[in-house]
Amino acid sequence: MTHARSGKLLSISIGKVGRLFTQNANEPSKVMSAIHKQSISNLDNPLSVEITGLGVQGDEQADLAVHGGIDMAIYAYPAEHYAFWNELLTRETKQPVNLAPGSLGENFTIEGLLETNVYVGDILIIGDLEFTVVKLREPCFKFNAKMGYKGAVKAMIQSGFCGWYLRVNRVGSLAAGSSIELIPGSRQTSIADQNAGLLKRSKQADLWE
Repeated sequence: MTHARSGKLLSISIGKVGRLFTQNANEPSKVMSAIHKQSISNLDNPLSVEITGLGVQGDEQADLAVHGGIDMAIYAYPAEHYAFWNELLTRETKQPVNLAPGSLGENFTIEGLLETNVYVGDILIIGDLEFTVVKLREPCFKFNAKMGYKGAVKAMIQSGFCGWYLRVNRVGSLAAGSSIELIPGSRQTSIADQNAGLLKRSKQADLWE
């Protein structure tokens, strides 16, 4: 029998669509993105935030093909991985890095649940709201630009520290500090399993550039 797991919501973050400068073929270019997220509810200031069927109220998406809509309404990311990114970016940029919640582009920064124990179809009960785990996050070139490191996409896929998207089943208000209860689904494919499949396919040049 699979036992329910628990966690905690540490932060809720939103972002507005704006220009993101990227490096492509040695030439800077501008694309639109809302990957820059700011925490609006956290443990120091646990404001109540409205969660709709399309995600956190006030959050925006520039490309609905890769984020947003009903099946990718919320991007959740484990806080346990922040130490990895702080160490990596400090080493690569030669500057001290201490990332704030939302820095990976996530809406929900959580603790207690990881890609290895979260499966597609699992239900997350957070506060009074209910969510379904849909799929992993597949990083693109915008993630490299956001992190200021051209190897960020590769690092996310190789580490498996990708996070996952949620569908909102029950809407309402939510605040940081809320407990998370995981109710297992069919448990056929974990987020880690999905990432392993992505790693096998990710040898295309455009993914790693």
